[in-house]
Amino acid sequence: MNPTIVETVNVAREVAWLPWAVQYFFLIGLSYGAFLLSLPGIVGRRRGWLGISRLALLGALVCGLSAPVALLADLHQPGRFYHFYQFFTPSSWMSWGSFFIPVYLGGLVLYAWLALRPLLAQQAADGGLSPRLAALSRTLAYGGLESRGALLAAAAVACVGAALIALYTGMEVMVVRARPLWDTPLLPVQFVLTALAGGIGLTLLLKRFSGLPDAAQGSIPLFRALAATQALALLVGAVWLLLGLTGMSPRHAEALAQVAPSAAWQLTAIWAAGSTVLTLWLALRRPGSGLLIGLLALHSAWMMRWTIFIGGQEIPKTGAGFYQYQLPLGYDGLLGMVGTFGLWVALFIALTTLLPVARLTLMASIDHPTS
Repeated sequence: MNPTIVETVNVAREVAWLPWAVQYFFLIGLSYGAFLLSLPGIVGRRRGWLGISRLALLGALVCGLSAPVALLADLHQPGRFYHFYQFFTPSSWMSWGSFFIPVYLGGLVLYAWLALRPLLAQQAADGGLSPRLAALSRTLAYGGLESRGALLAAAAVACVGAALIALYTGMEVMVVRARPLWDTPLLPVQFVLTALAGGIGLTLLLKRFSGLPDAAQGSIPLFRALAATQALALLVGAVWLLLGLTGMSPRHAEALAQVAPSAAWQLTAIWAAGSTVLTLWLALRRPGSGLLIGLLALHSAWMMRWTIFIGGQEIPKTGAGFYQYQLPLGYDGLLGMVGTFGLWVALFIALTTLLPVARLTLMASIDHPTS
């Protein structure tokens, strides 16, 4: 028999998950991470937490309203979103997500309205707004009465929605068995940890620019919670590396073999581990560095998602070497990211025009006692 030569031709493909997807996963993670921080002061009525919890709720609301826009843009034809409801597919996590998102956002918006409508009524009564804005504020306040039972019910719905969002955003990526880097149960855990860290970081930034004093009682638990997320993130990363190095998990070993020879991936791993350790150290030893700590926490949430989505797609499914991704300057790249940030800023301005940050943190040091 004559020897034969089998030649495998590798096919270059365009990335399927664009930066729009990274932005969605980043923003929705920040939203449910910040939402959880709103619970101690608003629902639990823990002393010293009210101002921080209100700021966290503001961040959760702005990010939660911005995230679906990025998701719709990632569909390439945003009008197709209704297909998820017309043709439900039980085997698809993305299909399930189309139902989970309204549960979370509906609960979040209702919870935010119930929590903030007394402040809206106060703001309208104080005369600090123009007549039109004051009228709008009174209308939105709808009497401005506190409805404790309704608030707790809305918070429960939002909690369920947040858990479902955390579940589906992790599983949606993990189920892609064609990519060993994604096919690990550790990935959803790391998504949740970095989302919580990002939510804390966003709240720290809002706190830094709100004038809320660093001595606020909720600050120390906030830094401790951030330190815990960083320690757990390092632990999850170490477990992934151990499974790959020892060969205890063939999938982890395969994923490690794909990225280990790459200098870029080695640098990314060192950068990620180093920034996580730095954030952990600052949170424990230098809690006064709120601005830097907040930026580092947001960086960890973004870097995790960018590396997994974009970096993961640079690894070919067949063949050797890596694809080279260059960030486009148009709407599907840099311009889209700038636009999403502009939407975030616009929503933030709109919300804080009706309800200024100073009003959110007003009397925060004399908030309600622990229930």
